[in-house]
Amino acid sequence: MPTATAPPPIDVRTLLDFRGLELVFPNGTVALSGVDLTVDRGEFVSIVGPSGCGKSTLLRIASGLESASSGTADVSAKRIGYVFQDATLLPWRTVQGNVELLAELHKAPAAERTAKAAAAIGLVGLTGFEKHLPKQLSGGMKMRVSLARSLTLDPELFLFDEPFGALDEITRERLNDELLRLFVEQRFAGLFITHSVSEAVYLSTKVVVMSGRPGAVVKRFDVPFPMPRDPDIRFTPEFAELVGEVSHALREGHR
Repeated sequence: MPTATAPPPIDVRTLLDFRGLELVFPNGTVALSGVDLTVDRGEFVSIVGPSGCGKSTLLRIASGLESASSGTADVSAKRIGYVFQDATLLPWRTVQGNVELLAELHKAPAAERTAKAAAAIGLVGLTGFEKHLPKQLSGGMKMRVSLARSLTLDPELFLFDEPFGALDEITRERLNDELLRLFVEQRFAGLFITHSVSEAVYLSTKVVVMSGRPGAVVKRFDVPFPMPRDPDIRFTPEFAELVGEVSHALREGHR
């Protein structure tokens, strides 16, 4: 019998490195204060914190959409995927057309972007829905399309801005499982924003807790549960204990 081969080792290198990051808006509002944050290849880092603490601002800085006022923001990832709170699909384009969009904007040849889109659609479980318009899809399916669109770029670093926040709990848990499967298979680095502590713990290798504005990192938690992750781990005492510790740190940081 052929022997099973182990997967290649993960290329562990830092893809995102924030040091002493501060951001002051033109009106004088201090959004971020002294944020230190790193994300390595093979890490999935979730950030939890109160509304308005600068979580999404960190993603915008990571993607180059925003510049810090001071500190250093080094992003070595050449390919970055970004999934927003809303699926942001073009209503007149089919699933296939929406998934091809980023590759099209990057001037990829038609045959290449068609093939990449088909592969990405398969990865997110939407094979057979290629010709559907967004209005014909559920909320969860729309987020799958948004995820597939970014997958066509083969991202080294994936940024997620509360992508599942508006979904019902069952759909949200199912997409959490799908995202973890993609993380294990594709070996990208992830930076995930959420208001759900249990979601953060379930998805992540590390959870970062931020204070109220101005946003600062108040605590970090390494998540010890191995990947791939059994969905039933959500119901274990160890999981509940870690969720409780993160929740306590979140409350303390909001005072």
